[in-house]
Amino acid sequence: MSDNAAATEAAIERSRKAVEPARPKHIIRTLGGSMRQYTKESLLAPLFVFIESILEIVIPTVMASLIDQGITGSSMPAIVKFGLILLVCSLVSLSCGFLAGKFAAIAAAGFAKNLRRDQFEKVQAFSFTNIDRFSTGSIITRLTTDVTNLQMAYGMMIRMGVRAPIMVVVAWIFSFRISPSISMVFLACVPILAIGLCGLAVLVHPVFERVFHTYDALNNVVDENLQGIRVVKSYNRESFEISKFDRISQRIFKDFTKAERIMSFNSPIMMFCIYASMILISWMGAQQIVASGNNAALGLTTGDLTALVTYAMQILMAMMMLSMIFVMIIISQASAERICQVLQEESTVTDPAKPVMDVKDGSISFDHVMFRYSDTSEKPVLDDVNLEIRSGMTVGVVGGTGSAKSSLVQLIPRLYDVSAGSLKVGGVDVRDYDLEVLRDQVAMVLQKNVLFSGTIAENLRWGNPDATDEEIRHACQLAQADGFIQEFPDKYDTYIEQGGTNVSGGQRQRLCIARALLKKPKILILDDSTSAVDTKTDKLIRAAFHNEIPDTTKIIIAQRVASVQESDMILVMDNGRIMARGTHDELLKTCDEYRSIYESQTKNTAEGQAALDAAAAKEAAAVRANEQEGAAR
Repeated sequence: MSDNAAATEAAIERSRKAVEPARPKHIIRTLGGSMRQYTKESLLAPLFVFIESILEIVIPTVMASLIDQGITGSSMPAIVKFGLILLVCSLVSLSCGFLAGKFAAIAAAGFAKNLRRDQFEKVQAFSFTNIDRFSTGSIITRLTTDVTNLQMAYGMMIRMGVRAPIMVVVAWIFSFRISPSISMVFLACVPILAIGLCGLAVLVHPVFERVFHTYDALNNVVDENLQGIRVVKSYNRESFEISKFDRISQRIFKDFTKAERIMSFNSPIMMFCIYASMILISWMGAQQIVASGNNAALGLTTGDLTALVTYAMQILMAMMMLSMIFVMIIISQASAERICQVLQEESTVTDPAKPVMDVKDGSISFDHVMFRYSDTSEKPVLDDVNLEIRSGMTVGVVGGTGSAKSSLVQLIPRLYDVSAGSLKVGGVDVRDYDLEVLRDQVAMVLQKNVLFSGTIAENLRWGNPDATDEEIRHACQLAQADGFIQEFPDKYDTYIEQGGTNVSGGQRQRLCIARALLKKPKILILDDSTSAVDTKTDKLIRAAFHNEIPDTTKIIIAQRVASVQESDMILVMDNGRIMARGTHDELLKTCDEYRSIYESQTKNTAEGQAALDAAAAKEAAAVRANEQEGAAR
């Protein structure tokens, strides 16, 4: 197996192992909760199907009477009587079929709508721990392909799933009344179909299950490609991405081909039963008609044989419907399990029974905090963290990549819960707060700054939907964003593309900071959120924080020492622990790592400035030389 093929298999396997399968005994109950307002239509559709089916079964009996009493008996009144009965039955059956189709369509589409909504709402309530278990592509597949499969299966079940059993049972009873011996032909088909269809189900279900996990991998590839399309183009990797997509797409093709090849045996089994039944019915019926002399009193008549043939077709077509439903259920079973995995997933972060509804201040206390992303992780991400931050303090956090700086601050708004110890905000354990109340008082600007499609003003009002234009502009002035916004033709009505692709990284960061400031939080967390702005702008932002929001606790994670050196306290983190803390001057004296970082950045800055000064001096000398040469000429 090539490296590329191995990578594809690994991606599919990761998707398959992302979550544990839902327990089958919970599936129907879980999915049933999404019926809600469409329960009425879900009941009306089978009711009209039932009436339609009964009438269709009555019609052959009426037709037999029409033939025997009217046509064969040369009785015009009988022909009129049974003809009118046939007309009424046909019209009522037609009307019931139309209503059944209408209500089934509404019920299936409404059920699918609720399933999508329920899944999306569930995902919105997930903690970061829950979200980490599902890939983006997997959730997209569950909201689209899997829901569509269930919609089709549900629509078939409340129509054909009701119609087929009624047709089989009642039509067999009517045929038994006509000829018990001939009706036994239908019973002989049942074990043949049951064995054949169950065998197909056992073989094909694992294939469909694998197909949907492959769909997850395919969606992940597409999502990753579109998110990083600029990197793909800058490195000229379009051919590589296309080949990666083709490998997974080819895998889906092979699995679907295999599944369809297995399911193709369904049709031959059905046709064998249909043709065998028709031959046996014709042969046995002809014998009985000849023996009775077409006398109803002595045995089978021509009208009875006509009715039996019609019932045979109804029974066998109903069995074919059942086989189609069976195939659809096999396909949708894997989808149902995957949807239930989302719906049954319980968020690891929930509101307490009696939540605290007020955050007193922005003080923060870490008391022997330990944190793991997974219970199975051997080594904790954060290990025995003890920290006291007074309300209104400015705290800087520095450390190498992987030192758990982001993990530390993500515990404050309960994006994750601590694994051991306690974390208090405003003197109260964060697990005792109402989630909405706590997060309203903690504004966080993450490393990956995200803007949504819409105007600048609409994006900023994510921080405060009721913010006035003056409040929006003031927040942007604090974040040093108002300047570049005023340069846009539409200013605050400028449209931001999805992901903020039409603004620079530094502009995006400043807009996200302004959005956080509009919340007027008690705690403001900047997770390396000024890395794309120049040092002058960074300093202006920090000065604005100091002057405008002195009572807000500010936690600044930064790679540049200059961004945190004026902080009231600086934390130096390494390997999930706070290895040193203090002011800038204190750490220069006591912490070798902090001093090393500072000196390396200062040296680089000094060398850079010296190079700029030398270049400027060289350029000035060249200008003077040109001027002197021109004067001499």
